[in-house]
Amino acid sequence: MSSEPKFIPASSQTVGPFFRIGLESLMNCAPAIDSAAVTIHGRVLDRDGAPVSDAMLEFWSSACDGTLSSDAYPQGFRRVGTDLDGAFTVTSSRPKPIAMEDGSVQAPHLLVLVFARGLLRHVITRVNFDGETANAADPVLLSVPAARRNTLIARREGTDLFRWDVILQGNDETVFFAW
Repeated sequence: MSSEPKFIPASSQTVGPFFRIGLESLMNCAPAIDSAAVTIHGRVLDRDGAPVSDAMLEFWSSACDGTLSSDAYPQGFRRVGTDLDGAFTVTSSRPKPIAMEDGSVQAPHLLVLVFARGLLRHVITRVNFDGETANAADPVLLSVPAARRNTLIARREGTDLFRWDVILQGNDETVFFAW
């Protein structure tokens, strides 16, 4: 037996696409969507702008009344995978503003967990909606440098259609939070 390390080609060192194994039955598993729904579409991209074809995103929102829910699958929970172009589309109940204990109000938003190759654990971000007046006073958005807030805002493309890309690294990297 040789004591030298065995060469393993980089293509076989990929962590994914294990997300689909055992999870396909859970993709888009959630209660029915009410009539006030929003659709977000976009792409997950790496630092070079290349699509991440095996990413999975979980979208979590508050209950329709604007309270935080402790249910296992709160209204608005969605799980979607990306396609070969790194694209995803998700439709969720439209979130409401959330009143915090200190009297501040978070603008309507969805929490987003991103799972992808190269990540040893998921990263957490959020997506707010273009045109929401509450964005101007949202304590979370205000905690992010002004030049980076745009990475957390889905751009309106229609009445209930928004575009939001997740960029995992680089100059235009999406803001990720530590919880």
